[in-house]
Amino acid sequence: MYLEVRNLTVLYDRAMVLNNVSLNVEKGEAVGLVGPNGAGKSTMMRAITGLVQWEKDSLKGTTKGKITIEGSVVFNGEELINVPAPRIAQRGLILCPERGRPFREMTVKENLEAGAYLVKDKRVIKDSLDKVYYLFPRLKERIDQVSGTLSGGERTMLSIGRALMSQAKLLLIDEPSTGLAPLVKQDLFTRIKDVHGLGITILLVEQDISFAFDLAPRNYVLSQGKMITQGSPEELLADESIRRTYPGL
Repeated sequence: MYLEVRNLTVLYDRAMVLNNVSLNVEKGEAVGLVGPNGAGKSTMMRAITGLVQWEKDSLKGTTKGKITIEGSVVFNGEELINVPAPRIAQRGLILCPERGRPFREMTVKENLEAGAYLVKDKRVIKDSLDKVYYLFPRLKERIDQVSGTLSGGERTMLSIGRALMSQAKLLLIDEPSTGLAPLVKQDLFTRIKDVHGLGITILLVEQDISFAFDLAPRNYVLSQGKMITQGSPEELLADESIRRTYPGL
């Protein structure tokens, strides 16, 4: 198993955000994680990539509350619970956050180069830049544009491109279609599919189940902090629990 999350529980003070959730991703797969707003999807991505642990550590010695993390996250045979977030990123497990969150005052090219800060070989950096510009030609068109002026779709593309610059092995892409117009969303979907076509493993988090189901042949459904079911798009669309999670489907 490439990524295996077992019995992951996250509490903020006494509020349980994730309740004993598990999922797995095989190398080379594209897997979807869907659920309504507030289901705990983003918290799960942050827990997998060490950011919840970082937040927990940053609160030590303060009166700002308590974060509890239990369970196991294993990536490529290594347990990641309690591993610092930068070390997790170094292993190729990269989170592309919702709305991209670029370094706003830096240009597109500077953001991409920042993603390669651990890569020492200049030829690898150049090859990675060429690959990103091939996958996302719009970024090449905006190479010298300040990233804070990009559209929502372009910021998401930049986030994925920056992850590719860091030699990502598994991309966790959080809510890429949020707030995008239909044509922009379709273009972004095509680009993400092309990235997966390079052999990069993807865990896609989405509220838009059609976006996730079109990309991922296997999907998990998270609701109110619990993993309620999993299966193929066809199986899930026939599942009554999905219809309760998404009324009117």
